[in-house]
Amino acid sequence: MASPAASLSWSSSSWLSTRTLTRNINHGAPISDKCSRFVILSQKKAKKTRKIILTEDVIDVGKKGQLLDVKAGFFRNFLHPSGKAQIVTPVLIKEMKVEEERIEAEKKRVKEEALQLARIFETVGAFKVKRKGGKGKQIFGSVTAQDLVDIIKAQLQRDIDKRIVSLPEIRETGEYIAELKLHPDVTAEVRLNVFAN
Repeated sequence: MASPAASLSWSSSSWLSTRTLTRNINHGAPISDKCSRFVILSQKKAKKTRKIILTEDVIDVGKKGQLLDVKAGFFRNFLHPSGKAQIVTPVLIKEMKVEEERIEAEKKRVKEEALQLARIFETVGAFKVKRKGGKGKQIFGSVTAQDLVDIIKAQLQRDIDKRIVSLPEIRETGEYIAELKLHPDVTAEVRLNVFAN
């Protein structure tokens, strides 16, 4: 006696062969059975990428705050566990825009302060520096950036970092011009009058 599975497979294969046989015989006549139509769609391989925001600079990938599309495995195995990236969400994009606006406002405020300070330095006139004199116009020692910072602090009550001061070599009496780099876009010129006691 035949098993039900064997009879089922025999009957299903015979059904298929009779359907194809009748279809081949009646190739001109339309087929009314909906189950006899086979539609095969080819599927493209889905791209497995993630849209992320970098939370810190990553070498050969991007800078902090940059929106990127990276492969899912790279995000899952490297960026996310090390805390270097987050998946993009509408809330995160909104926070990022607010942070960028705050940073831009801060940069603008710092530049305005630097411009005001540059105007103050240019309206003051010349700072006077006294040094012990030698032969002719020579002075003992030289005038350094720290000397200029001390004079500005004494006269204007402004604290300035000596690293922003660009001063020519001063070893004689006379008038000199020093530059103060207050901001990457703002440079103030300060006049110095050096005279001997």
